[in-house]
Amino acid sequence: MLKRLNILFIEDDAIEVMKLRRTVAMLPIVPKIIEAKNGEEAIEQLKSGEPLPDILLLDLNMPKISGIEFLRILKRDNQLKYLPVIILTTSNNRKDVLECYKIGIAGYIIKPFKFEDYEVKLKALIDYWGQNELINVSG
Repeated sequence: MLKRLNILFIEDDAIEVMKLRRTVAMLPIVPKIIEAKNGEEAIEQLKSGEPLPDILLLDLNMPKISGIEFLRILKRDNQLKYLPVIILTTSNNRKDVLECYKIGIAGYIIKPFKFEDYEVKLKALIDYWGQNELINVSG
């Protein structure tokens, strides 16, 4: 049975945020989307005392700190390191992919150009994680 996911979406591009919101609005169980425009904002959100998200969707190309730097900070934190992080980016640089998996991501998705392809990938991702047994590290 699918559950309603809480997703922290770390993305600085307003169009990408709109695409994600448009895609999830069509799902049978609409996830709660929490937004952060960069890694610093995401860390603040994660340490705010609010319930932690089930998964994080992370863009690599962001201002202030890069997605890879954010991952390193996250994975050094004993409470946050278990949160599943899925990279959602335009970068198909093999070095980035390898580095992200070395740090400990749960998946790497390259954003497709066509919105229909984006919808298919996002729906599959949310369906998959909605069926997983996820841990509540804040409890």
